[in-house]
Amino acid sequence: MRAGAGWWSGVIAIDGPAASGKSTLARRLSEELGLAWLDTGAFYRAAALAVLRAGGDLDDEKGAVGVVGRRVISQDGGRTFLDGEDVETEIRTPRVTEAASKVAVLPGVRDIMVQSQRRWVEERGGSAVVEGRDIGSVVFPDAPLKVFLTADSDERARRRLAELGHAPEASAVQESLTRRDRKDATRATSPMRRMPDAVEINTTDLGPDEAVGRVLGLVRATRAAR
Repeated sequence: MRAGAGWWSGVIAIDGPAASGKSTLARRLSEELGLAWLDTGAFYRAAALAVLRAGGDLDDEKGAVGVVGRRVISQDGGRTFLDGEDVETEIRTPRVTEAASKVAVLPGVRDIMVQSQRRWVEERGGSAVVEGRDIGSVVFPDAPLKVFLTADSDERARRRLAELGHAPEASAVQESLTRRDRKDATRATSPMRRMPDAVEINTTDLGPDEAVGRVLGLVRATRAAR
């Protein structure tokens, strides 16, 4: 489509569990539509990294809020920055991934992250493709287009194994995804849930091009109806 940023106004919210295809879809959509792309999960990873570097307790909300509140987290060109330092590679390590799952359930940290994410989009004119787990429900509840991705557990495990680039036990990967899903869906603050006005797309049997094509169709239909 290569429509250009002036063709679409507002946030396209992409939610769903881990390894459902959010990042690939969001990145491709941003390229097709000429919009900024925000991976909100990376914000939580950077927040966790900040707490780890400070030697903080990942379960101590007050301490974590104190650390994260003094840091500047942002993204540019698909890279994540902590106080201006490119930390994209470091935040994808298993150590930070595990820490992020703990920090992300702390309400005070989530409040800081939501405000940071909203500010990031506002600084880019208010239009962006934003991916995460609470985008359509909490961060941008008024987004004109909300998409909720799903995929069956076997396919999600296969994708995660491919991302990791090594060969842990498939059962261990599935168990990790199941734990993360449960934690995301049951946390007290901003649980992951599909909003009534979100369009659910099961990506189990969809390739990236097919998924992008479906959402671009939704983009066209949404714009025509506005």
